[in-house]
Amino acid sequence: MHLYDSFGPNPRATRMFLAEKGITIPTKTVDLMTAENRKPPYTDRNPGGQVPALELDNGKCIGETVAIWEYLEEKHPTPALIGATAEERAEARQWQRRVEMQITEHLYNAFRYSEGLQMFKDRMRVLPEAAPGMKAVVQDKLKWLDNLLEGKQYIAGDRFTIADIILYCALDFGGSVKQPLDPSLKNVNAWFKRVDSRPSAKSSLHPASATTGMKG
Repeated sequence: MHLYDSFGPNPRATRMFLAEKGITIPTKTVDLMTAENRKPPYTDRNPGGQVPALELDNGKCIGETVAIWEYLEEKHPTPALIGATAEERAEARQWQRRVEMQITEHLYNAFRYSEGLQMFKDRMRVLPEAAPGMKAVVQDKLKWLDNLLEGKQYIAGDRFTIADIILYCALDFGGSVKQPLDPSLKNVNAWFKRVDSRPSAKSSLHPASATTGMKG
């Protein structure tokens, strides 16, 4: 089994997940900056073209970040980053879905359609006219989340979960590509500092971050 790894917020999130779990998996590097992930032989294994991907001992490849985490948590249940009970798992998945659908996907697409346009214009359909609206949606939903974080340590309450990893890596990336956190969001900013202080936050940062200026 090995992990296809690269620079970028989703690969970083997986490195953070592995660090929190205390799991070590051999890695193979994919050059995201030159779009190695968008062509064979990588797409022969993972037709979605995303990174990371986890290739199992039997040759099967899991190519979606959260699906990789689900698989690894079943194999290594502690510490639980999704949940140790049905209720905990449902709560973490609920927040994971909300964070991705309402915040992080808009943040990433806003980058692809604006600051990252030259990188992505030949890889996918880009909509530059949509970028300002997507950035505004991110800020709207962070204000919504700020209210819900009142009195909480983490997104799902007192438990650190995959929802925290997903949002932290996205917002840290966003801050490096002209989508900074609004300082008036006191709960979101306090939450961000708590997650940023975890050893996994620093250890997961790719060395290319220093040369690209982007947190991935």
